[in-house]
Amino acid sequence: MQLLRTALKFIKFDKPKSIGALFGVIISIFLVGQQTGIFTFLTNAMCYFVRVNDGYIWVTDNKTENVNALAPIDVRLGFEMESLPHIKKAHQFVIASGAARFPDGTAAGLSIVGVELPEFNGIQQGIFFDGGPQDLISDGAVSVDFFDAKALGNPKKGDYFELNNKQVRIAALTKGARSFGGGLISYTTIDRARFLGNVSGSKTSAFLVEVDKTQNMEKVVKLINANIPGVKAWMPTEFKNQTILTVLKSSGIAFSFGTLIIFALISGFIIIGLTLYSAAIDRIKDYGTLKAIGATNGYIRKLILMQATLYAIVGFLIGYALIEGFRNGIANAGTLFTFSPAIKFGFFVITAVISISGTLFAIRRITKLEPASVFRN
Repeated sequence: MQLLRTALKFIKFDKPKSIGALFGVIISIFLVGQQTGIFTFLTNAMCYFVRVNDGYIWVTDNKTENVNALAPIDVRLGFEMESLPHIKKAHQFVIASGAARFPDGTAAGLSIVGVELPEFNGIQQGIFFDGGPQDLISDGAVSVDFFDAKALGNPKKGDYFELNNKQVRIAALTKGARSFGGGLISYTTIDRARFLGNVSGSKTSAFLVEVDKTQNMEKVVKLINANIPGVKAWMPTEFKNQTILTVLKSSGIAFSFGTLIIFALISGFIIIGLTLYSAAIDRIKDYGTLKAIGATNGYIRKLILMQATLYAIVGFLIGYALIEGFRNGIANAGTLFTFSPAIKFGFFVITAVISISGTLFAIRRITKLEPASVFRN
Protein backbone atom coordinates (compact mmCIF):
# COMPACT_ATOMS: atom_id res chain seq x y z
CA MET A 1 0.00 0.00 0.00
CA GLN A 2 2.85 2.34 0.77
CA LEU A 3 4.31 1.70 -2.68
CA LEU A 4 0.92 2.40 -4.27
CA ARG A 5 0.50 5.68 -2.36
CA THR A 6 4.00 6.80 -3.35
CA ALA A 7 3.32 5.90 -7.00
CA LEU A 8 0.10 7.95 -6.94
CA LYS A 9 1.98 10.93 -5.51
CA PHE A 10 4.52 10.73 -8.33
CA ILE A 11 1.72 10.54 -10.89
CA LYS A 12 -0.04 13.57 -9.40
CA PHE A 13 3.22 15.53 -9.23
CA ASP A 14 3.19 16.31 -12.96
CA LYS A 15 -0.37 15.95 -14.21
CA PRO A 16 0.29 17.03 -17.84
CA LYS A 17 2.92 14.30 -18.34
CA SER A 18 0.79 11.74 -16.53
CA ILE A 19 -2.14 12.59 -18.78
CA GLY A 20 0.16 12.33 -21.79
CA ALA A 21 1.33 8.86 -20.79
CA LEU A 22 -2.25 7.77 -20.12
CA PHE A 23 -3.35 9.18 -23.46
CA GLY A 24 -0.61 7.16 -25.18
CA VAL A 25 -1.94 3.97 -23.62
CA ILE A 26 -5.55 4.78 -24.52
CA ILE A 27 -4.90 5.72 -28.13
CA SER A 28 -2.70 2.65 -28.68
CA ILE A 29 -5.16 0.13 -27.31
CA PHE A 30 -8.06 1.82 -29.10
CA LEU A 31 -6.27 1.68 -32.47
CA VAL A 32 -5.29 -1.96 -31.90
CA GLY A 33 -8.86 -2.85 -30.90
CA GLN A 34 -10.38 -0.90 -33.78
CA GLN A 35 -8.21 -2.54 -36.42
CA THR A 36 -8.61 -5.98 -34.84
CA GLY A 37 -12.38 -5.56 -34.84
CA ILE A 38 -12.59 -4.56 -38.49
CA PHE A 39 -10.19 -7.35 -39.44
CA THR A 40 -12.37 -9.82 -37.50
CA PHE A 41 -15.46 -8.60 -39.35
CA LEU A 42 -13.75 -9.00 -42.72
CA THR A 43 -12.45 -12.50 -41.98
CA ASN A 44 -15.90 -13.51 -40.72
CA ALA A 45 -17.41 -12.17 -43.94
CA MET A 46 -14.86 -14.04 -46.05
CA CYS A 47 -16.05 -17.40 -44.72
CA TYR A 48 -19.65 -16.45 -43.90
CA PHE A 49 -21.36 -19.32 -45.71
CA VAL A 50 -19.10 -21.94 -44.11
CA ARG A 51 -19.10 -20.28 -40.70
CA VAL A 52 -22.89 -20.39 -40.40
CA ASN A 53 -23.08 -23.94 -41.79
CA ASP A 54 -20.36 -25.60 -39.75
CA GLY A 55 -22.48 -28.65 -38.96
CA TYR A 56 -22.03 -30.04 -42.47
CA ILE A 57 -19.23 -31.46 -44.54
CA TRP A 58 -18.67 -29.17 -47.51
CA VAL A 59 -18.17 -30.80 -50.90
CA THR A 60 -16.94 -28.59 -53.74
CA ASP A 61 -15.20 -28.85 -57.07
CA ASN A 62 -11.75 -30.37 -56.49
CA LYS A 63 -10.00 -27.13 -57.47
CA THR A 64 -12.03 -24.85 -55.20
CA GLU A 65 -10.30 -23.28 -52.18
CA ASN A 66 -12.61 -20.35 -51.56
CA VAL A 67 -16.30 -20.53 -50.67
CA ASN A 68 -16.81 -17.20 -52.42
CA ALA A 69 -15.67 -18.67 -55.74
CA LEU A 70 -17.52 -21.97 -56.11
CA ALA A 71 -17.43 -23.83 -59.41
CA PRO A 72 -20.52 -25.77 -60.56
CA ILE A 73 -20.58 -29.52 -60.00
CA ASP A 74 -22.93 -32.24 -61.20
CA VAL A 75 -25.94 -32.87 -58.92
CA ARG A 76 -25.72 -36.62 -59.65
CA LEU A 77 -22.62 -36.76 -57.48
CA GLY A 78 -24.88 -36.12 -54.50
CA PHE A 79 -26.66 -39.45 -55.09
CA GLU A 80 -23.29 -41.21 -55.21
CA MET A 81 -22.34 -39.64 -51.89
CA GLU A 82 -25.59 -40.72 -50.28
CA SER A 83 -24.67 -44.33 -51.07
CA LEU A 84 -21.63 -44.06 -48.78
CA PRO A 85 -21.81 -45.07 -45.09
CA HIS A 86 -22.82 -42.54 -42.41
CA ILE A 87 -24.26 -40.01 -44.90
CA LYS A 88 -27.89 -39.03 -44.24
CA LYS A 89 -28.30 -36.47 -47.04
CA ALA A 90 -26.22 -34.46 -49.49
CA HIS A 91 -28.05 -31.13 -49.62
CA GLN A 92 -27.60 -29.02 -52.72
CA PHE A 93 -26.50 -25.41 -52.23
CA VAL A 94 -26.54 -22.87 -55.06
CA ILE A 95 -24.92 -19.43 -55.20
CA ALA A 96 -25.49 -17.33 -58.32
CA SER A 97 -24.71 -13.74 -59.18
CA GLY A 98 -27.53 -11.29 -59.71
CA ALA A 99 -28.13 -7.69 -60.72
CA ALA A 100 -30.99 -6.02 -58.85
CA ARG A 101 -32.87 -2.98 -60.09
CA PHE A 102 -35.49 -1.20 -57.99
CA PRO A 103 -38.40 1.02 -59.10
CA ASP A 104 -36.59 4.18 -57.98
CA GLY A 105 -33.66 3.37 -60.26
CA THR A 106 -31.33 2.00 -57.58
CA ALA A 107 -29.15 -0.84 -58.84
CA ALA A 108 -26.97 -3.26 -56.88
CA GLY A 109 -25.25 -6.60 -57.17
CA LEU A 110 -26.66 -9.53 -55.23
CA SER A 111 -25.52 -13.03 -54.40
CA ILE A 112 -28.57 -15.22 -54.98
CA VAL A 113 -28.39 -18.11 -52.51
CA GLY A 114 -30.67 -21.07 -53.12
CA VAL A 115 -31.44 -23.69 -50.47
CA GLU A 116 -33.44 -26.91 -50.52
CA LEU A 117 -36.94 -27.34 -49.12
CA PRO A 118 -38.20 -28.19 -46.61
CA GLU A 119 -35.02 -28.18 -44.50
CA PHE A 120 -33.68 -24.77 -45.67
CA ASN A 121 -30.15 -26.07 -45.09
CA GLY A 122 -27.64 -23.32 -45.76
CA ILE A 123 -29.50 -20.49 -44.01
CA GLN A 124 -28.11 -19.31 -40.68
CA GLN A 125 -30.34 -20.05 -37.72
CA GLY A 126 -31.95 -16.92 -36.28
CA ILE A 127 -30.84 -14.71 -39.19
CA PHE A 128 -34.35 -13.52 -40.08
CA PHE A 129 -35.37 -10.11 -38.76
CA ASP A 130 -38.83 -9.91 -40.34
CA GLY A 131 -40.41 -13.10 -41.62
CA GLY A 132 -38.81 -16.52 -41.84
CA PRO A 133 -37.54 -19.13 -44.30
CA GLN A 134 -41.05 -20.43 -44.88
CA ASP A 135 -41.91 -17.07 -46.47
CA LEU A 136 -39.48 -17.86 -49.29
CA ILE A 137 -41.71 -20.64 -50.60
CA SER A 138 -44.30 -18.41 -52.30
CA ASP A 139 -43.94 -17.43 -55.95
CA GLY A 140 -41.15 -14.91 -56.64
CA ALA A 141 -40.14 -14.67 -52.98
CA VAL A 142 -36.61 -13.63 -51.99
CA SER A 143 -35.01 -12.08 -48.93
CA VAL A 144 -32.82 -9.00 -48.56
CA ASP A 145 -30.81 -7.88 -45.56
CA PHE A 146 -31.89 -5.14 -43.17
CA PHE A 147 -28.43 -3.54 -43.21
CA ASP A 148 -28.42 -3.33 -47.01
CA ALA A 149 -31.55 -1.17 -47.15
CA LYS A 150 -29.69 2.02 -48.09
CA ALA A 151 -27.76 0.32 -50.90
CA LEU A 152 -31.03 -1.11 -52.23
CA GLY A 153 -33.03 2.12 -52.16
CA ASN A 154 -34.72 1.45 -48.80
CA PRO A 155 -37.17 -1.23 -49.99
CA LYS A 156 -39.75 -2.72 -47.65
CA LYS A 157 -41.14 -6.18 -47.15
CA GLY A 158 -43.68 -6.85 -49.90
CA ASP A 159 -41.99 -4.56 -52.45
CA TYR A 160 -41.25 -5.87 -55.94
CA PHE A 161 -38.03 -5.38 -57.88
CA GLU A 162 -36.16 -6.88 -60.83
CA LEU A 163 -33.43 -9.46 -60.31
CA ASN A 164 -31.58 -10.38 -63.50
CA ASN A 165 -34.52 -8.86 -65.40
CA LYS A 166 -37.04 -11.09 -63.62
CA GLN A 167 -39.59 -9.76 -61.17
CA VAL A 168 -39.22 -10.87 -57.55
CA ARG A 169 -40.80 -9.87 -54.26
CA ILE A 170 -39.21 -9.15 -50.88
CA ALA A 171 -40.86 -11.78 -48.68
CA ALA A 172 -38.50 -11.64 -45.68
CA LEU A 173 -35.72 -9.56 -44.19
CA THR A 174 -32.53 -11.00 -42.75
CA LYS A 175 -30.26 -9.12 -40.36
CA GLY A 176 -26.52 -9.68 -40.49
CA ALA A 177 -26.07 -11.83 -43.61
CA ARG A 178 -22.65 -10.51 -44.68
CA SER A 179 -20.43 -12.04 -47.35
CA PHE A 180 -17.09 -10.91 -48.74
CA GLY A 181 -16.60 -9.98 -52.37
CA GLY A 182 -19.89 -11.52 -53.45
CA GLY A 183 -22.17 -8.53 -53.15
CA LEU A 184 -25.27 -8.49 -50.98
CA ILE A 185 -27.03 -11.73 -50.01
CA SER A 186 -30.53 -12.69 -51.11
CA TYR A 187 -31.92 -16.08 -50.01
CA THR A 188 -34.54 -18.01 -51.92
CA THR A 189 -35.44 -21.60 -52.84
CA ILE A 190 -32.91 -23.60 -54.82
CA ASP A 191 -35.15 -23.90 -57.91
CA ARG A 192 -35.82 -20.16 -57.95
CA ALA A 193 -32.10 -19.41 -57.49
CA ARG A 194 -31.35 -21.53 -60.55
CA PHE A 195 -34.07 -19.75 -62.52
CA LEU A 196 -32.96 -16.26 -61.46
CA GLY A 197 -29.24 -16.98 -61.82
CA ASN A 198 -29.50 -18.99 -65.07
CA VAL A 199 -27.97 -22.05 -63.40
CA SER A 200 -28.60 -25.43 -65.00
CA GLY A 201 -30.83 -27.80 -63.08
CA SER A 202 -28.10 -30.41 -63.36
CA LYS A 203 -25.57 -28.24 -61.52
CA THR A 204 -25.06 -27.12 -57.95
CA SER A 205 -22.42 -24.88 -56.38
CA ALA A 206 -21.70 -27.20 -53.45
CA PHE A 207 -23.13 -29.98 -51.34
CA LEU A 208 -23.78 -29.65 -47.61
CA VAL A 209 -23.37 -33.25 -46.49
CA GLU A 210 -25.28 -34.25 -43.37
CA VAL A 211 -23.83 -37.21 -41.46
CA ASP A 212 -25.44 -39.48 -38.89
CA LYS A 213 -23.02 -38.56 -36.08
CA THR A 214 -20.63 -35.66 -35.63
CA GLN A 215 -17.76 -37.97 -34.72
CA ASN A 216 -18.06 -39.63 -38.15
CA MET A 217 -17.45 -36.41 -40.11
CA GLU A 218 -13.72 -36.91 -40.65
CA LYS A 219 -14.28 -40.53 -41.67
CA VAL A 220 -16.90 -39.43 -44.24
CA VAL A 221 -14.55 -36.74 -45.62
CA LYS A 222 -11.96 -39.43 -46.32
CA LEU A 223 -14.60 -41.70 -47.89
CA ILE A 224 -15.84 -39.00 -50.25
CA ASN A 225 -12.34 -37.96 -51.30
CA ALA A 226 -11.38 -41.57 -51.92
CA ASN A 227 -14.52 -42.65 -53.81
CA ILE A 228 -16.07 -39.64 -55.58
CA PRO A 229 -13.93 -38.23 -58.44
CA GLY A 230 -13.85 -34.54 -59.38
CA VAL A 231 -14.83 -33.19 -55.96
CA LYS A 232 -13.18 -32.37 -52.66
CA ALA A 233 -14.77 -32.88 -49.26
CA TRP A 234 -13.86 -30.46 -46.49
CA MET A 235 -14.29 -30.39 -42.77
CA PRO A 236 -16.03 -27.03 -42.13
CA THR A 237 -13.18 -25.62 -40.05
CA GLU A 238 -10.65 -26.62 -42.69
CA PHE A 239 -12.68 -25.02 -45.50
CA LYS A 240 -13.25 -21.87 -43.44
CA ASN A 241 -9.54 -21.47 -42.70
CA GLN A 242 -8.56 -22.22 -46.30
CA THR A 243 -11.03 -19.63 -47.57
CA ILE A 244 -9.62 -16.96 -45.25
CA LEU A 245 -6.04 -17.87 -46.18
CA THR A 246 -6.82 -17.78 -49.90
CA VAL A 247 -8.49 -14.37 -49.71
CA LEU A 248 -5.77 -12.90 -47.50
CA LYS A 249 -3.05 -14.10 -49.87
CA SER A 250 -4.71 -12.47 -52.85
CA SER A 251 -5.91 -9.22 -51.25
CA GLY A 252 -3.11 -7.82 -49.07
CA ILE A 253 -5.61 -7.19 -46.26
CA ALA A 254 -3.47 -8.92 -43.65
CA PHE A 255 -0.44 -6.75 -44.50
CA SER A 256 -2.51 -3.57 -44.37
CA PHE A 257 -4.10 -4.26 -41.00
CA GLY A 258 -0.94 -5.79 -39.59
CA THR A 259 1.02 -2.65 -40.47
CA LEU A 260 -1.54 -0.40 -38.81
CA ILE A 261 -1.51 -2.49 -35.63
CA ILE A 262 2.29 -2.53 -35.49
CA PHE A 263 2.45 1.24 -35.91
CA ALA A 264 -0.13 1.66 -33.15
CA LEU A 265 2.03 -0.45 -30.83
CA ILE A 266 5.20 1.41 -31.76
CA SER A 267 3.60 4.82 -31.33
CA GLY A 268 2.23 3.84 -27.93
CA PHE A 269 5.61 2.53 -26.83
CA ILE A 270 7.40 5.71 -27.94
CA ILE A 271 4.81 8.10 -26.47
CA ILE A 272 4.80 6.35 -23.11
CA GLY A 273 8.55 5.80 -23.05
CA LEU A 274 9.45 9.39 -23.84
CA THR A 275 6.78 10.78 -21.51
CA LEU A 276 7.86 8.67 -18.56
CA TYR A 277 11.51 9.35 -19.28
CA SER A 278 10.85 13.08 -19.37
CA ALA A 279 8.80 12.83 -16.16
CA ALA A 280 11.62 10.88 -14.49
CA ILE A 281 14.15 13.54 -15.44
CA ASP A 282 11.89 16.24 -14.00
CA ARG A 283 11.67 14.27 -10.74
CA ILE A 284 15.30 13.21 -10.65
CA LYS A 285 15.87 14.82 -7.26
CA ASP A 286 12.88 13.00 -5.77
CA TYR A 287 14.21 9.63 -6.92
CA GLY A 288 17.69 10.60 -5.78
CA THR A 289 16.36 11.56 -2.36
CA LEU A 290 14.63 8.19 -2.05
CA LYS A 291 17.89 6.45 -2.85
CA ALA A 292 19.78 8.69 -0.43
CA ILE A 293 17.50 7.71 2.46
CA GLY A 294 17.90 4.03 1.75
CA ALA A 295 15.67 3.08 -1.16
CA THR A 296 17.24 0.33 -3.27
CA ASN A 297 17.27 0.14 -7.05
CA GLY A 298 14.78 -2.72 -6.67
CA TYR A 299 12.37 -0.43 -4.82
CA ILE A 300 12.83 2.30 -7.44
CA ARG A 301 12.09 -0.19 -10.23
CA LYS A 302 8.95 -1.35 -8.41
CA LEU A 303 7.87 2.26 -7.92
CA ILE A 304 8.22 3.06 -11.61
CA LEU A 305 6.56 -0.23 -12.62
CA MET A 306 3.69 0.51 -10.23
CA GLN A 307 3.11 3.78 -12.04
CA ALA A 308 3.17 1.95 -15.37
CA THR A 309 0.70 -0.63 -14.03
CA LEU A 310 -1.69 2.12 -12.97
CA TYR A 311 -1.43 3.68 -16.43
CA ALA A 312 -2.10 0.26 -17.96
CA ILE A 313 -5.18 -0.49 -15.85
CA VAL A 314 -6.79 2.93 -16.22
CA GLY A 315 -5.77 3.18 -19.89
CA PHE A 316 -7.19 -0.25 -20.65
CA LEU A 317 -10.52 0.50 -18.99
CA ILE A 318 -10.94 3.77 -20.87
CA GLY A 319 -9.53 2.40 -24.13
CA TYR A 320 -11.73 -0.70 -24.10
CA ALA A 321 -14.79 1.43 -23.31
CA LEU A 322 -13.98 3.45 -26.44
CA ILE A 323 -13.56 0.21 -28.44
CA GLU A 324 -16.99 -0.98 -27.30
CA GLY A 325 -18.47 2.38 -28.24
CA PHE A 326 -16.88 2.06 -31.68
CA ARG A 327 -18.12 -1.54 -32.04
CA ASN A 328 -21.68 -0.63 -31.13
CA GLY A 329 -21.59 2.41 -33.38
CA ILE A 330 -20.56 0.60 -36.55
CA ALA A 331 -22.87 -2.33 -35.72
CA ASN A 332 -25.74 -0.01 -36.66
CA ALA A 333 -24.35 -0.01 -40.19
CA GLY A 334 -24.06 -3.80 -40.33
CA THR A 335 -20.36 -4.12 -39.46
CA LEU A 336 -20.83 -6.83 -36.87
CA PHE A 337 -18.12 -8.47 -34.80
CA THR A 338 -17.49 -9.61 -31.24
CA PHE A 339 -14.35 -10.20 -29.20
CA SER A 340 -13.75 -13.51 -27.48
CA PRO A 341 -12.52 -13.54 -23.85
CA ALA A 342 -9.08 -14.54 -25.15
CA ILE A 343 -8.89 -11.48 -27.40
CA LYS A 344 -10.04 -9.20 -24.59
CA PHE A 345 -7.36 -10.63 -22.34
CA GLY A 346 -4.90 -10.14 -25.19
CA PHE A 347 -5.82 -6.45 -25.33
CA PHE A 348 -5.01 -6.11 -21.63
CA VAL A 349 -1.70 -7.94 -22.07
CA ILE A 350 -0.82 -5.61 -24.96
CA THR A 351 -1.73 -2.60 -22.81
CA ALA A 352 0.45 -3.85 -19.96
CA VAL A 353 3.37 -4.61 -22.28
CA ILE A 354 3.17 -1.16 -23.88
CA SER A 355 3.07 0.58 -20.50
CA ILE A 356 5.74 -1.50 -18.78
CA SER A 357 8.06 -1.54 -21.80
CA GLY A 358 7.77 2.22 -22.01
CA THR A 359 9.22 2.55 -18.50
CA LEU A 360 12.53 0.93 -19.47
CA PHE A 361 14.00 4.31 -20.45
CA ALA A 362 13.11 5.80 -17.07
CA ILE A 363 14.27 2.76 -15.07
CA ARG A 364 17.62 2.70 -16.86
CA ARG A 365 18.19 6.39 -16.14
CA ILE A 366 17.14 6.34 -12.47
CA THR A 367 18.92 3.17 -11.39
CA LYS A 368 22.22 4.64 -12.63
CA LEU A 369 21.66 7.77 -10.53
CA GLU A 370 24.15 8.39 -7.72
CA PRO A 371 22.22 9.45 -4.55
CA ALA A 372 24.79 12.12 -3.64
CA SER A 373 24.37 13.82 -7.00
CA VAL A 374 21.04 15.33 -5.96
CA PHE A 375 22.72 17.38 -3.24
CA ARG A 376 25.27 18.93 -5.57
CA ASN A 377 24.75 22.36 -7.00
